[in-house]
Formats: sequence, structure tokens, C-alpha cells
Amino acid sequence: MESVMILLFFALGLLFGSFFNVVGLRVPKKMPFANDRSRCPKCNHQLAWYDNIPLLSFLLQQGRCRYCRESISYIYPAIEFLTGIFFALGYSLIGLQLELITALLLVSLLMIILVSDLAYMIIPNKVLLFFLPFFLIMRLIVPLDPWWSGLAGAFAGIAIIMLVILISKGGMGAGDMKLFGVLGIVLGLQGTFLSFFLSCIIGAIIGLVLIGFRIIDRKQPVPFGPYIVVASLITYFFGEGLMDWYFTILS
Repeated sequence: MESVMILLFFALGLLFGSFFNVVGLRVPKKMPFANDRSRCPKCNHQLAWYDNIPLLSFLLQQGRCRYCRESISYIYPAIEFLTGIFFALGYSLIGLQLELITALLLVSLLMIILVSDLAYMIIPNKVLLFFLPFFLIMRLIVPLDPWWSGLAGAFAGIAIIMLVILISKGGMGAGDMKLFGVLGIVLGLQGTFLSFFLSCIIGAIIGLVLIGFRIIDRKQPVPFGPYIVVASLITYFFGEGLMDWYFTILS
């Protein structure tokens, strides 16, 4: 039964991941997505339902559009797969409890942000404002310990990134600041600090690798949102264990 539920949440994540691709790509461009059928971004051909089966269509079509045969971005199947994995992980670690709603909402927000920041280097305000009241409501229903940790995390997240922006004179963007403000409500004070620390470490490592392989140069701007996404997911699902491990080493 447990395996069946995990598979169901994985399948649910695949379906939502396909939708998150659309939202992440269209919201920054102010394009409708609710009632507009998907189209190939290369040839603009309207896609049939069998072209939109999450993950499966990409594999069967060998990563190419059925109509123009142009390559399909790997972002599409990657987001579908990651959403499926983290939906399943959320159920596996939390179970059918109210906190699972928070976990699924968090994954949903982060997947949309990942798409939009990779595609346009934009973290849309509309997306953040959509999820913000849901996180506030969930933290009232399932509060952190202590109860004020979410509010403190939100203020700390905004303050940290604002300080970085002022010191670096644009090293990070206002979108990153707003994102950390929203994430702070979910992660709490300690989680916000951990997420910021991990995002900097991950960003530094990946940045050095990209520069080392000459994929980017030192002055080329890169989106920081993906690093925040990875760090926040690690913090939310494994942060408590990481902090326990760290303090065990220190003691």
C-alpha cells in the first residue's frame, strides 16, 4: 500500500510538473496559460494531448517535436521528473498529515521559480504573491516551534539578501530577496539561515565548475534562483538532520 501511494504521488507530481513548466515560461511574459493549449516554442504548432504526456512523450519522441523535429528543451522533462520525485519524497517523509500540504506547495513554488529563473532570470512577483497567503495559512494551521519562527525567518531572509545587494551593489536581485522572504515563512529562522548558507556553497561550487570548463566567464550574470531552490529543498526535507549532524561534529 505504501509503495502504491508513493507511486501515486510521483504520478501526481509528473502531471503538476508539466503544468509548472507552462506557468514558469508564460507568467513572466504575461501570456495566458489557463485556457490556452500548449504549442511548440519552435514551430508554434498546437500540441495534441498525446504530445503532452509527462515524461513519456519526451522519451517516445526522442526529445524532439513531432511536427518540426526540433529539439525539445531538457527543462521540460527535468521539471516533470523532479516534481514527481519531490511529491513522492514529501509523502514518504511526512505521510498523510497537514504538513504534507505545505511540502507540496513549497515544491510547486520552487519548480515554477526554477523554470522562470533558468529561462528568463526572473522570479515573478505574481507567483510569489499567489503562494504567500497559502504558506501563511498553513503556518497558522501547522505552526513551527516556536510559533514566531516563520515570521522571523521571513524578515531574516529579506534582511540578508538586502544586505548582500547593498554590499555587492547588485550581486543578487530583488526577486531573490522576495523569494527568501516567502521561504522564510515555511523554513523558519534556522532554516532560512541554513538555506542561505547552502545556496551560497552550491552556487560557488557550480560557478567554479562552469568557469573552469569555460561554459561561462567570470563577468557573465547567472541566475541565483536555482541555487536557492536546491538549498531550500535540502533544508526543508533534510535540514534538521543536517543541523543535528553538524552540532554533533562540533560537540
